[in-house]
Amino acid sequence: MPRRRLLYLLAVVALLGQMAFAMVTTAVQQSPTIDEPVYVATAEVYRQQHSLRYNPEHPPLGKLIIAAGTAFAGASLDPGYPGNQTRLGRHLLYESGNNPFRLMLLARLPVILLTLLFGLVVLAFARDLAGPVGGLIALALYAFSPDVIAHGSLATLDVPAAGMLLTAAWLTWRARNRPLRYLPLAGAALGAALATRMSVLPAVPLLVLLAAFSAWHAQRAAPERPPAALKRRLLLTAAAGIGVGLIAVAVVWLTYLAVDPRLRWTTPPGLPDPDGLKGLAVDLMPFPQVYRDGMLVQFRFEARQFNGFLLGEAYRGSPWYYMPVAVLIKTPLGMLALWLAGTITMLVVPRLRAAALYLLPVSAVLMAATMTGSRNFGTRYVIFLPLFLAVAAGTVALIRLRWSKTVTGLLLVSVAAGSLLTFPYYLPYSNVAFGGTAHTRENLHDANVDWGQDLARLGQHLRARYPGERVWLVYKGAGVPAYYGITASDPYAVPEEQVRGLLVISDSRVALAGPRLRRLIASSTRIDQVGHSISIYRR
Repeated sequence: MPRRRLLYLLAVVALLGQMAFAMVTTAVQQSPTIDEPVYVATAEVYRQQHSLRYNPEHPPLGKLIIAAGTAFAGASLDPGYPGNQTRLGRHLLYESGNNPFRLMLLARLPVILLTLLFGLVVLAFARDLAGPVGGLIALALYAFSPDVIAHGSLATLDVPAAGMLLTAAWLTWRARNRPLRYLPLAGAALGAALATRMSVLPAVPLLVLLAAFSAWHAQRAAPERPPAALKRRLLLTAAAGIGVGLIAVAVVWLTYLAVDPRLRWTTPPGLPDPDGLKGLAVDLMPFPQVYRDGMLVQFRFEARQFNGFLLGEAYRGSPWYYMPVAVLIKTPLGMLALWLAGTITMLVVPRLRAAALYLLPVSAVLMAATMTGSRNFGTRYVIFLPLFLAVAAGTVALIRLRWSKTVTGLLLVSVAAGSLLTFPYYLPYSNVAFGGTAHTRENLHDANVDWGQDLARLGQHLRARYPGERVWLVYKGAGVPAYYGITASDPYAVPEEQVRGLLVISDSRVALAGPRLRRLIASSTRIDQVGHSISIYRR
C-alpha cells in the first residue's frame, strides 16, 4: 500500500476511533434520557411479542435497530403489562429484574455503530465532490460534532434517520453516472429513513425529483436522435423517480411486516381528523394504517402549545427563530464558519452547483419544517445539519485563495479542541460565544442541556461529597432516583420553610420554574453542579 494511502487510512481510523471512544464512554456513563426507555421497551415488545401497539408515532426501523442490541440482554418483559409506553419503559428498566445499565448499553451500541458507518458516508460523499482532502475535512467535522456524538450515543431515532437520509442523497448523486446500480439503493435508503422517523417526509419529494434528475443526467450521451431520444429519455426519467418512490414505500411496508406479518392494529381513540391538504395527504399516503395513524398522533402533538426556554427567557408557544438560535448556540464556531464557507463554495464553483442540489435544498426544507413545529426541545430535531453541511464544508478543499488551507486547518483545530474539552458532557455543549458547556443551562433547556442523563452521576456525586445530608430533589427525566442510591424528598410535599439541606434541581426545571420553585431557588445558594445539567443548592 502506498505511503500516502496508508496515512489517509490511518487518519480516517483515528477520527472514527476517537468518535467511537467518546460515544461509548458517554453511553456507559449516562443514565436513560427521557425518550430512550420508550424506544427500548417498544423494541422489546417488537422482538418478544411482535406487536405494534406501542409508540405508533414513530415507525419501527430505528427501534428494530435498537432491538438488535437488546436481543443479547435476555430482558424479561411482562406481556400483560397494562401501562402506557412511558410506564412500560420504566417497568422494563427498573421493575422487571433487568439490569438497566447493561440493557441501555446494549440498546445504544447498534446506534453507535450506525453513527460510525454514517461517518464513512460523509467521507465518501465529500470525497466524491472535493477529493481526498475534502473527504477528511468533512469527516473531521462530523467526528468532532458534539451534537452527533451526543445523540449518536443514545438509543434514539434522530441520528439513524438523518444518516439514512444522507445516504439516500449520496446514492442519488452517484446515480448520475450509474443509475441502475445506485437508484435502487437510494430508494432503499430513503425508505429506511421514512421507516425510522416521519420528520423526513418533507424531504421525500425532493429526493424523488433528484432521482429523476440523476436519471436524466445519466442519459445525456444517448445515441438516439430526436424526437425518439427525447421521448425515451423522459420516460426513463419518470420511471426512475417513480421507481425510487415505490422502493421507498416497499421498505416501509416490509419494516412493519417484519414486526407483525399480520399487521394487527387498532386505531386508538382521540386522534385528530385533519381537513384540507393535510387530511388529504394522510389519506393518500401509501403506507400501512398504523403509519398514517402515527402521523395523526404527531399532528396532535403539533396542535398543542409547549413551554420553551431561550436565551434566559421562558415562554409559551414556539417562536420561528428558536431553532436557528439554538443551532448558533450549540454548534462550534469553527464548524459554523466552515459550513458557511462550504455552502458558498458549492454555489460559486460551477462544477459544484449540481451537487449543491443534493445537499442544500434538503437541509433548507427540513430546517423550514422544523421552524414551523411546536416543540422547541432541542437541536436533535435538526441533527441532519451536521451531516449534510459537513459534506458541503468539505468542498472548501477546492478553494485556492492564499491562506485558505491555513485558515481551514485552524478552524478544524478549534472544532476538535472544543469537542475534546467538553468530553464526556456532549449533550449540554454550547460554543464559547455563549459561555461554553457550563453555561448552556442559561440559554437553553430540555434535550439541549438536560434530558435526564445525569441521574447516575448525581448518585455518585452525592455519596462522595455530601454523605448523610438531607436531599430535596426536583428531577426531570426517565430514571428512578432510588435505583441510583439517591434518597430524596419532594420539596413540593411540605411547606417551604421545612425545605432545609441540599436542594437538587434538574436545570430544565430551573429554566421553567413556577412561583414556588423560584422562591425556593431565590432563598438558596447554588454550590455545585453535576454533568452541567443538574444544579445543587444549599438552603
